[in-house]
Amino acid sequence: MPENAVVTLRYGPYSAVGLSVEHRTFRLQGLQVVLAEDGHKVILEKIEDWNVVELMVNEEVVFHCNINDLEFGGDGKLDPLCQEARVAVLNAY
Repeated sequence: MPENAVVTLRYGPYSAVGLSVEHRTFRLQGLQVVLAEDGHKVILEKIEDWNVVELMVNEEVVFHCNINDLEFGGDGKLDPLCQEARVAVLNAY
């Protein structure tokens, strides 16, 4: 995938520490940083599927995971899921 690709980061609501179920972006920060460092433009899109994160490139889902499995905050460099997502975007057609 060429640099400067448009990546749609779709995410659903989740419950954090027993709070109500809402769309939150705290767990997406590292993922956004990792993708932006590669030169990709990241567009956030809310979806209604609970606990879901999907990365779409050229309208194709190239990566998905449970939002609760991503590390809270940070730069994503130590989060293995962020690195897996980065590779999936780089390998997208």
